[in-house]
Amino acid sequence: MLNRDVVFRPLAYGDLAHWPDDDHAAAFAAFLVSARRLLERAREGAEPQSPAALLRVARIAVDGSGQVQSSEAARTFFESHFTPHRVVHAEPNGLLTGYYEPVIRGSRSRTERYTVPVLRRPPDLVNLVAESERGAKAEGLTHARLSVAGTEPYATREEIEKGALAGQGLELVWLEDPVDAFFLHVQGSGLIAFDDGTTARITYDGKNGHPYTSVGRYLIDSGAFPADQMSLESLKAWLRADRARGVAAMWQNKSYVFFRELTGEVAGSALGAMEIPLTANRSLAVDTRYHDLGTPVYVVSPALRHADSADGFYRLMVAQDVGSAIRGPERGDIYFGSGNEAGSRAGTTIHPGNFFVLLPEAVP
Repeated sequence: MLNRDVVFRPLAYGDLAHWPDDDHAAAFAAFLVSARRLLERAREGAEPQSPAALLRVARIAVDGSGQVQSSEAARTFFESHFTPHRVVHAEPNGLLTGYYEPVIRGSRSRTERYTVPVLRRPPDLVNLVAESERGAKAEGLTHARLSVAGTEPYATREEIEKGALAGQGLELVWLEDPVDAFFLHVQGSGLIAFDDGTTARITYDGKNGHPYTSVGRYLIDSGAFPADQMSLESLKAWLRADRARGVAAMWQNKSYVFFRELTGEVAGSALGAMEIPLTANRSLAVDTRYHDLGTPVYVVSPALRHADSADGFYRLMVAQDVGSAIRGPERGDIYFGSGNEAGSRAGTTIHPGNFFVLLPEAVP
């Protein structure tokens, strides 16, 4: 992790506002999901490796999970094995946003109604960085095209949507609305609802490697959209109101995401980084330059009142995901779950917040 200009200052649990009021059993359940995955990756020798201290606590959690059945027992677990640290940097607050898994109508074949393809990963796409680090290294190319001459930048969103990958049989599913397809890329996963009543969960399987550009920020900065009216739904409405205008705006984001379908047990939930199953209201996307995946993070935002309670947001979460726009020591993206209600919460979350990171004692 890159921690220059950032200090992790130890605190007591008594310093954490509303700490006793949280549902620590729910937080432990999310941590346990990560713990199992981190230990599995360590056995496989996968890179990047998690810190030894975090793996030690992960093993304790897995071995003793049967004894952690209540919120009180879970709170004791966290307080016994971690020390909270305030993340101190140049700014007094960080920034919290939200993401979710959209439910979108679609088809497995192209029809008159469903004409917008969602593509599989192309065979000539290669990673330049580990997927778990794609957010931390998002200022440069993270993926590229492998050619006989080596690697070269992959086609942009505009080039792909104009047919750069046509004829390769990469179409996974078809959607009706290009705006739905665009935000499927932004969210990184989706539940596709077919007309016969069946569904398919699809998830991120690589990107074209170009840096992510926020279309909302582009429109605000260019004077096309007032900042005080920006939300996910208002942005979607603007993009749909004039199709040519909307497509031109979406092409400002050169990043393009490829997907795969989940099957079997793993299809039970959306996946984060390292294929960690996500938990609504407990999974947090972070910048891995500062925070290791699997780390518990107590997130505090008195101003965020629509996501938890009217008193604000005070919740122990787990770093389980990354994102191209998630950059900074207190930059967090809260996973709100699946469907329209989750989307409504995610789309109106852009609030100041602070991280209190729970760090285990270093292994001697």
